[in-house]
Amino acid sequence: MFPEEFDYFRPKSVDEAMVLMKKYGENARVLAGGMSLIPLLKSRVINIPNIVDMSRIPELSKIEEKRGEIKIGSMVTDYQIENSRILYEKIPLLKKVSGWIGDPQVRNRGTMGGSLCHADPSGDWGACFLALRGKATVKGENGERTIEADDFFEDSYTTTMEPGEVLTEITFPVPEKNNGYSYQKMERKAGDFATVGVAIQLSISGNGECTYAGIGLTAVAPTPIRSQKAEEFLLGKKVEGNTFREAAKIAADETDPMDDPLRGSAEFKRYISEVLVRRGLNEAVEKAMGVK
Repeated sequence: MFPEEFDYFRPKSVDEAMVLMKKYGENARVLAGGMSLIPLLKSRVINIPNIVDMSRIPELSKIEEKRGEIKIGSMVTDYQIENSRILYEKIPLLKKVSGWIGDPQVRNRGTMGGSLCHADPSGDWGACFLALRGKATVKGENGERTIEADDFFEDSYTTTMEPGEVLTEITFPVPEKNNGYSYQKMERKAGDFATVGVAIQLSISGNGECTYAGIGLTAVAPTPIRSQKAEEFLLGKKVEGNTFREAAKIAADETDPMDDPLRGSAEFKRYISEVLVRRGLNEAVEKAMGVK
């Protein structure tokens, strides 16, 4: 099918984009990579009269390190993340997650910013955003503001961004030394959305105690979620099998999955959550300790 007719705009700056968003209000939608928006338009699930393509705004396609943080422009593609040297050295979890998204064609067009704004409860980036305690910088008619990862997702396909606001940048703190990471994903077939996805970020002290724990899960609740109780349980404890088994059970209890005829029952997803959290924690601590 073809989408209904719409007007297409390609601003060259964020300010120009904001003028368009203010002018057309709820009748405008930002086009990032288009991996979610275009199929919705073509199937006529939605009709948007005005499309604002942000992909040609240079400052939104940068990856930079500033004062112990990594800043990723909202139009940086999954391919750029997958092949970024600075991310490989500073936050390799981002590179790991990007490799699980779709296929090469999707990664060449899709963006982290677009995925987060789409807020698909089965999207890969949401779990990573939460595990790393990211922050989203958004710009609107009333200026610029920052939204913490824990406050970003409101409901399925809904964020706490206000109408007319545009995501410009995602910021992640660089993990401390002796850190490890993992992304565990069950999917029906290669490139599919997650049946369950788990992002893990750990830091380990010199005496083997957990000093930072980030556990994000996708496809097990109406939004991506952060397993805060499991994180709190891990802090200050020795990193070993029994601790991880208990943390995985706690994390699974925090999920709120739904029965799905394509991807399994709620009971199945909760069980898989426990398995993947446990596997992820073990892989993350191995990386933190330099085990190949």
